[in-house]
Amino acid sequence: MSLNELRAPVAADLRAVDALILRRLQSDVVLINQIGHYIVNSGGKRLRPLSVLLSARACGYPGERHIDLAAVIEFIHTATLLHDDVVDGSEQRRHRDTANTVWGNAASVLVGDFLYSRSFEMMVEVGSMPVMDILSHATNRISEGEVLQLLNCNDSTTTEARYMEVIERKTATLFEAGTRIGAVLAESTPAVEQGMADYGRCLGVAFQLVDDALDYRAKGEELGKNLGDDLAEGKPTLPVIRALEVGTPAQQALLREVIETGGRERIAEVAEAIDSTSAIDYTIRLARQYAGEAKAALVLLPESASRLALEKLADFAVARTY
Repeated sequence: MSLNELRAPVAADLRAVDALILRRLQSDVVLINQIGHYIVNSGGKRLRPLSVLLSARACGYPGERHIDLAAVIEFIHTATLLHDDVVDGSEQRRHRDTANTVWGNAASVLVGDFLYSRSFEMMVEVGSMPVMDILSHATNRISEGEVLQLLNCNDSTTTEARYMEVIERKTATLFEAGTRIGAVLAESTPAVEQGMADYGRCLGVAFQLVDDALDYRAKGEELGKNLGDDLAEGKPTLPVIRALEVGTPAQQALLREVIETGGRERIAEVAEAIDSTSAIDYTIRLARQYAGEAKAALVLLPESASRLALEKLADFAVARTY
């Protein structure tokens, strides 16, 4: 399925989410409006809010609160992007200058804080303590993942296990929270709720694994950033970790040096080492495994267009080129 086909079962809900996002971005502080609109409308795939909507409908939820919570998830995600780009010193995201490049680091951090606080206002309005518990725990866990990633930067001894812990916290947590709250809204059984949480977690891991593989495979114009950005920032992602594990002594020495010093001066040599060790294929195989686990977690849901879209969303997360 294409992304548009995946959206079809909840197309009206997605339009409502987009309208709500624009309304709740409003502030009497002009700079907040400018930066908020700039990043929210910067061409993201909206997979996180999509997974909330599909989860709720697949679990049989008939109401409208999933629209509010899909917007909350998108605001939390957008806040993390604003903060990430400042921490990483990123200059481009999704083919555009990052907000920190246009307005500076201070403004980006503060508008990220505004989006976090707005998301919590909206959570309170929903009036569900279980939802508040899930989302407050998720934001805390995401922050822990960011700090763990910072500790791994420029560390050539980073293991696959440490890397996986980072992406489970930093990326998978928000997917997991989103699909879990879809089941909570529908007042699903504990088994269904756990299945939806497992689905979101595995989907998020698969998504991040593919993102990290694309950092060395996709064309920069497809991905919306420069190839090798992660390594230039000293981040040892799985393709590099795998190449470091199985490469020749010369390749291992090269990769250790590049991880520890950062920069992209030797990116061609790094790409050759990654290619010759089949590290990208290794990463994609692991992503497919997680996508399979995500689909298996849907076993308790009844057949529906939304359930099918959730299954295909897991396939899309692995098959995409951007």
